[in-house]
Amino acid sequence: MARPRKPLLSTDRIVETARDLVDREGLAAVSTRRLAAELGVSGPSLYNHFRTKDEILEAVADSVSALVDLSMFEDGRAWRTALHDWAVSYRTALRAHPNIVPVLARGPGRRPAALRVADAAYGAMVDAGWPPAQATSIGALMRYFIMGSALGSFAGGFVDDASAYDPADYPHLGQAHLLAEQQEKIDERAFETGLTALLDGLAQQYELIRQDA
Repeated sequence: MARPRKPLLSTDRIVETARDLVDREGLAAVSTRRLAAELGVSGPSLYNHFRTKDEILEAVADSVSALVDLSMFEDGRAWRTALHDWAVSYRTALRAHPNIVPVLARGPGRRPAALRVADAAYGAMVDAGWPPAQATSIGALMRYFIMGSALGSFAGGFVDDASAYDPADYPHLGQAHLLAEQQEKIDERAFETGLTALLDGLAQQYELIRQDA
C-alpha cells in the first residue's frame, strides 16, 4: 500500500500554521524549529519560503490585515459611515487574533494587505474633501484607537473577587468585581462610545473645513 503523501509545503500553509500558533501561545512560541515540527517538515525547508522568524511574523500580520473589509470605501457610503464600518471590521479582525497586534502596531512597512488598508482609508478621506494632511491624521488616530481597543479588555482587567475592592480603599469600585462576567458587553459598548465620540469630533472639524473652502 502506498504511503499517504504529506501536504505540500507552501507559503500559505506556513502562514496559516504560524497564525494558529500565535493565536494559541503568543509571539514567543514562534520559531522555525517549532513551526517545522507543527508542519511535519524539516527546519531548512522553511527557508525556501521565509528567511527569518520576523519575516514569518510579518506575513502573519499581513494575513490578518487582509481580513479587514474595505468595501465601504468603494460603494458610495458617506465618509463618516465608511469610517465607522471600517473601524468595526478592523477591530473584529484584530480581536480574532489579538496576539499579533503588537506586530501590526509597528505600522504597515512593506506588507501589501496593510498598505491596501492604509491606501483605501486615506484615499477615501481625500476624496470626501479632507485635506491630505488631515486625512493622514485621521488614518493615524483611527489606527491608534482600533489597535488600542484590541490589545486588551478593560472589563477583563478586574478580578471577580469582591474582597479585592475594599470600600475603604476604593469607595467607587463596589461593583468592579462584576465587570469580568460582563466583559464582552462592556468592551463593545466602550468601543462604540469612543468611536461615536471620535466621529462626532471629526464631523465638527469637517464642517469647519467645508465652510472655509
